[in-house]
Amino acid sequence: MLCCSFFSFAVIADDDVWLLVDTKALTIEVKKGKQTLETINDIAIGRGGAGFKSHRGDNITPFGSYRIGWVGESSSFRKFFGLTYPSAEDAQKALEEGVINQVAYNSIINAHRSHQVPPQNTPLGGRIGIHGLGRADEKIHKSMNWTHGCIALTNGQIDHLSQWLDKGTVVKIK
Repeated sequence: MLCCSFFSFAVIADDDVWLLVDTKALTIEVKKGKQTLETINDIAIGRGGAGFKSHRGDNITPFGSYRIGWVGESSSFRKFFGLTYPSAEDAQKALEEGVINQVAYNSIINAHRSHQVPPQNTPLGGRIGIHGLGRADEKIHKSMNWTHGCIALTNGQIDHLSQWLDKGTVVKIK
């Protein structure tokens, strides 16, 4: 498992361009300020739907605001844009609910304060991102939500979307 707390995600993206992921409509809107530049349809999310991730392996796509923390160009999913999950808000809720301890909470908070990718190996899970299919079957992608909590697009969609993305791009998941 990749622990990414040492990766810096200093903002290098266009701060005006951001993504809005709608987990009900299964769309991604590329936004510049309040204007929608483009909409990508027929995305897939986690098998468990979307909401608060209560633990690693729950197959839930997390709600919240994140940034792209790292870019994996040689991913088995074609391209992988890793999110800065868990957020400080995720950590606070998890601490209050007893999902993580104070040490894990402090580690997540300190990573965010220093503009690092938070630890990816806490009980909340990690390695949440936006990715393509790689060699996966596009028919399955179009028929069901199939990821372990990530946001999946076809290979053509991820190639197209990547023109807008870089480390630091804001991604809001609702």
